[in-house]
Amino acid sequence: MLTLHGFPASNYFNMVKMALVEKGVPHDEARIYTNEKEGLLARNPMGKVPVLETGHGFISETSVILDYIEDTQDGPSLYPADAYGRARVRELVKYTELYLELPARRCYGEAFFGTGPETQQTKDEVRAVMERGASAIGQQAAFAPFIAGEALSYADIIFLFSFPMAAGVAQKVLDWDLAAQIPEANDLIKTLKARPTVQAIDAAARENMREFREAYGMA
Repeated sequence: MLTLHGFPASNYFNMVKMALVEKGVPHDEARIYTNEKEGLLARNPMGKVPVLETGHGFISETSVILDYIEDTQDGPSLYPADAYGRARVRELVKYTELYLELPARRCYGEAFFGTGPETQQTKDEVRAVMERGASAIGQQAAFAPFIAGEALSYADIIFLFSFPMAAGVAQKVLDWDLAAQIPEANDLIKTLKARPTVQAIDAAARENMREFREAYGMA
């Protein structure tokens, strides 16, 4: 039995959880926050969530975990059958991770947690990277209806739990409508959020938010 370690308010935790549920993989969950250093470092030397516990040991880094799930578990594949299609999905995953979610995270404090404000230099740097990422996604994504084509893929899962956070940063901190640069994004998010899998994950995230804020002294 696989065990997913982390907490439901984490968007990366939810990426892995959605993959497990969409593929019908039996699993347990173990609650741990990133400020529980001793316990978390024993599972992931980088001290981050999520962590997947397997029969052979722990695995960290979301994209690595997703590939492990795909390689070892039954259920519908979340990659295309052909090598080029799989590469394009991984490309969209990296565009979203590295050029939307990761730079936007530099402004999460101001956007979501009441800290900051960030310096203008930081805001300029973040927007420059995000603009390139949004342009690349707009050029490479199919949105037909899913981001890589007709079937749900890991690129949709990463986008679902990254784009709304990035768009929130863009609106609240950068005074910028990110969705205007990727016009199909909101329709894709709406389609994905209609899935029962996502509705259950969103409900768990909302339920966890108070405990999450208390754990980090934000209550």
